[in-house]
Amino acid sequence: MQKRNALPRLAWGLVIAIAVVMTVKVQAITLSITATASCVDRDFLITYTASVAGNGGIGNPSVNILFDGVVVDNGAFASPSFTFGDTIDAPNGKGAGDTVSVSLQVVGTWANGTPPGDVASTASTTVTLPAEGCTDGVGRFTGGGTQSVVGVAKVTRGLTIHCDLLLSNNLEINWNGNHFHMLEHVTTVSCTDDPLIEQKPPRAPLDTLVGIGNGRYNGVEGYTIEFTLVDGGEPGKGGVDRMRIFIYETANPGNVVLNVPLQGMTTGNLQAHYDQPHGGNGNK
Repeated sequence: MQKRNALPRLAWGLVIAIAVVMTVKVQAITLSITATASCVDRDFLITYTASVAGNGGIGNPSVNILFDGVVVDNGAFASPSFTFGDTIDAPNGKGAGDTVSVSLQVVGTWANGTPPGDVASTASTTVTLPAEGCTDGVGRFTGGGTQSVVGVAKVTRGLTIHCDLLLSNNLEINWNGNHFHMLEHVTTVSCTDDPLIEQKPPRAPLDTLVGIGNGRYNGVEGYTIEFTLVDGGEPGKGGVDRMRIFIYETANPGNVVLNVPLQGMTTGNLQAHYDQPHGGNGNK
């Protein structure tokens, strides 16, 4: 008798192991970021807290924090809290009433190997910068010691110029044996804040002041000064801070006694500040 083929029986005796390869991903996580804005010592600050929930105890080593789309900090979601936070300056150029977008962006690979883009990776909120504590006065400029403008003129005995017409001011210029002393009150003044200029510390509502005042040239009254002050940051010397000086006879504008275009300060420092609350009594 012919034997049957034994292969089918052998098939019954085979144990086939099937290996199933799986990548365990972070499932249904919830990212969140909260933020508050405050004003401390005339400085706008934003305090944020970033957190993750539903991550099953899986951490992430790199999470960016962004203000208005610009990375300002980096932290990590780590056991046991999977939460981090900090307090950081608001973006330069922002003022009371302005809003700032505060967001987080997961950029690191999760601890189990899941890429950041495979699950939720961003969250955001918005804060409004407060007016309280940061809006007293409109600002002023000061300068101490002796400042030299490109080696041509010297601003001596310091200067104080306010951004309004209420208070007394001080500005003296000396050059080549000549002297100009501005009277206490400016006749016109304008203060502006260029968002491209980083003038702090300290934070101030302006970085540029343009003024006009009357005064005495070599002890003789009847002269006018037009000037511009720019606080370009710290330290002020070496061309960072800038000044323009234009002095002429008031009744005869063609009689110019000093003309220094807007140029860098070679020594000294110009400093913009918040002003203190004040009234119209002419007192500093």
